[in-house]
Amino acid sequence: MKEQLRELLLQAIRTLQQDATLPADLEVPNFVIERTRSRDHGDFAANAAMLLAKPARAKPRELAEKLVAALPANALVGKVEIAGPGFINFFLAPGAYHAEVERVLADGNAYGRSNSGKGVTAGVEFVSANPTGPLHVGHGRNAVLGDCIARVLDATGWKVKREFYYNDAGVQIQNLAVSTQARARGLTPNDAGWPEDGYRGDYIADVAQAYLNGDSVEVEGHVVTGAKDAEDLEAIRHFAVAYLRREQNLDLAAFGVGFDVYYLESSLYSQGKVEETVRELVAHGHTYEEGGALWLRSTDYGDDKDRVMRKSDGTYTYFVPDVAYHMTKWQRGYVNAVTVLGSDHHGSLARVKAGLQALDDGIPKGYPNYVLYQMVTVMRGGEEVKLSKRAGSYLTLRDLIEEAGRDATRFFLIARKADSQLVFDIDLARSQSNDNPVYYIQYAHARVSRVLEELAERGLPPVDAKASIAQLGRLDSEHEQVLFTELSRYPEVVEAAAANLEPHLIAQYLRELAGALHSYYHEHKWIVDDAELRNARITLALATRQVIRNGLDLLGLSAPEKM
Repeated sequence: MKEQLRELLLQAIRTLQQDATLPADLEVPNFVIERTRSRDHGDFAANAAMLLAKPARAKPRELAEKLVAALPANALVGKVEIAGPGFINFFLAPGAYHAEVERVLADGNAYGRSNSGKGVTAGVEFVSANPTGPLHVGHGRNAVLGDCIARVLDATGWKVKREFYYNDAGVQIQNLAVSTQARARGLTPNDAGWPEDGYRGDYIADVAQAYLNGDSVEVEGHVVTGAKDAEDLEAIRHFAVAYLRREQNLDLAAFGVGFDVYYLESSLYSQGKVEETVRELVAHGHTYEEGGALWLRSTDYGDDKDRVMRKSDGTYTYFVPDVAYHMTKWQRGYVNAVTVLGSDHHGSLARVKAGLQALDDGIPKGYPNYVLYQMVTVMRGGEEVKLSKRAGSYLTLRDLIEEAGRDATRFFLIARKADSQLVFDIDLARSQSNDNPVYYIQYAHARVSRVLEELAERGLPPVDAKASIAQLGRLDSEHEQVLFTELSRYPEVVEAAAANLEPHLIAQYLRELAGALHSYYHEHKWIVDDAELRNARITLALATRQVIRNGLDLLGLSAPEKM
């Protein structure tokens, strides 16, 4: 609807250019068309007149009057009014909403999808957990954020690549190896010889036993077999990483999350990408040496201080491989790169972006797009849940899925904006009541399906939705008008979720749409004796069910027919 109104205004602007009211060479500003807060002010308002007043050398309200007069006739618009300093308020004709219902039913699962991304590649990197233990609840929030961002980008025409970056090198991997070795030698975390920074969860014992048994682990097409030798630390490291990568993949599969690309940090070194990045930064004059260390002039790119790249002992600081990694994303064609990280990573972002800019390789300023998320607090029975027997010091994602179910876990972790703290109430997630938002939404979908069953049980003919579009004019109650309006908002919500990388907007919208449907059901009988009215009401309900299904799919949730 917004795009159709925009085109009408553009036609009016061209008309005013032709009659010299506006300059012929005018660069049309990016005016806004937005929904009004009150239906008393119309359905949509445009600020075009205010932005065009200066080049037109006219008062905004006077120009608004000329724009309205130049608008071509269109069945979409019932009337147009001018408000305040020159806002153009559009009141849509009822037929515009009826046409949108028809479009919902015609497009089906494709309704709300667009091609605004134009097939350009977008890489979404998320989870990227160290392969040192089971995924925790924070990883779960990361996973559903990344997956849903990928889904809304795909729905708006981007060519999406889901990527998992494995930090398979460094101190934490060494800790994993020596912890597994200690278990393989028969030690426990309570023994005197246990490594100081060793991992203490029971899962380490599982890894060690599998290694000693000579088990084989397959990860992304590669098979690693336990060497059974408790003294071969390198073999233990190789096996433990593969074992836990497989475990993480199984957790993510149970969560409905998959990836197109698995990128290993170790490959940045083996393929010379880190050295290449450093050479490029030095060659472009953005580094200097001081105190035996190599520094990046990151303050030239907005960082609060310059950063050490290579320490005096010859080792690189941790942000250097991050720069090299994101450089590979640009080289691999990720025009839009999205990285989902916990908010505790905030301090490193400026130096990574500075390093990418200093490469002078055409990488856009602000690349990549970071989505930072806050912590998750899990509650059960009014008390915080922190520990897992399997992991030891934290609650695992698998624990949460087993308790609350996949759909509830995904919804609760995506329902709020990423940068807000989130409280996950297990008792609420498990409840089958209207207080549980995911149940409330899914029940709205199932409710429509149940009405269709009831039609058949009563011996009434099925609804011919296509033929019933003509009867939608009979739907004039407040509840029906709310549903018409809510349905028409869906494509805009999908666009906003993709543009702002905020999939929680879909979750919020679905709650509002489900609420509108439930209210409609309680206030108006759908199965009435008047066949035309009955068919019109059920047609509106069918369109609503379709949009709920489409929205649930963007969140990776099921749309049950029965509950």
